[in-house]
Amino acid sequence: MREACPVAHDGAGTWTLFRHADVVAAAHDPATFSSQVSHHLTLPNGLDGAEHATYRAIVERYMTPQRVEALAPACHAIAAEVIASTPRHETFRAVALGTRYAVRAQSAWLGWPPQLEDTLIQWMADNHAATRSGDHELTAQVAERFDTIIRALLSHARHTPGPGVTTELLAERLAGRPLHEEEIVSILRNWTAGDLGSIAVSFGVVVHFLASHPTVQGDLRAAARAGDRGAIATAVEEMLRIDDPFVANRRVITRDVEVRGRTIPASDRVVLNWTAANRDPRAFSDPEAFRPQVNAAHNLVFGTGPHACPGRALSLMELAVITIELLIATTRIDHAPGHSPVRETPPVGGWSFVPVLLS
Repeated sequence: MREACPVAHDGAGTWTLFRHADVVAAAHDPATFSSQVSHHLTLPNGLDGAEHATYRAIVERYMTPQRVEALAPACHAIAAEVIASTPRHETFRAVALGTRYAVRAQSAWLGWPPQLEDTLIQWMADNHAATRSGDHELTAQVAERFDTIIRALLSHARHTPGPGVTTELLAERLAGRPLHEEEIVSILRNWTAGDLGSIAVSFGVVVHFLASHPTVQGDLRAAARAGDRGAIATAVEEMLRIDDPFVANRRVITRDVEVRGRTIPASDRVVLNWTAANRDPRAFSDPEAFRPQVNAAHNLVFGTGPHACPGRALSLMELAVITIELLIATTRIDHAPGHSPVRETPPVGGWSFVPVLLS
């Protein structure tokens, strides 16, 4: 589609942009390609302009380099513990390992109790199933379950304040007033509902790539043992570009706009296909080649423009940490013989099953 029909229409009011230049241009033009696509409160990514910037400034305060670094030691401990419990010379599922790590790391950051771990893991599975189904009623029911979990956590934090971002959000101010509960729920939903699944599926992509590229695996194991987290993070981001699990984002058109000779009318929906854009040979001369430094400037894994993911540094730290701990704890990561990895079902990207052996 990127080559034959880079601006595609489904016949029902939705267009998809596949080329890197078109996706970037749209992402940097929120006045035309608006992010206000949902009827539900979605903070901050469901807003545009000054309103978006106001809420995003709140979110970014919890993801500064200093905050990310302060969380890194806890993530190392969690990753080491999860990996130590993983069997050697036996087939295991990389995505399942990533899921448990993601829940524990996010809970440590948010100040959520360890007893919630199995509930969150089950919710992640149900949320993925609802997304795959395309059933809007089921998706809404699963989302409501998550909101119920968050509201209970907020109630507990009000009566028994403790360390963590959830308690801090209760003290936030917007134009001199406390955040409404709906606003806090929306922010926490955006962070956790998105980030938990993102870390797990991303780790699956990373492990699959490492098992498929033993030379890269060896080079990165040396970097891990040298404590070079920056090199590991850059490598992880490039692996995710090559096999981008974050397939697309939606926009709605505010005025008629022309893209590559095709007129997209106001009020139609547009899908920005990050996966296709991240493999566009016009931006990446050899999309399959693993070239972290060369490709970094054009990598769209975490988006671009005013709605680029504010959690990029946090996510890359979490992914780099578990990758480091995995590489340090092993001498080899291999695909499990007799088992084939299984792709996720669209619209979910990445892998649902990555069977590997550790030695």
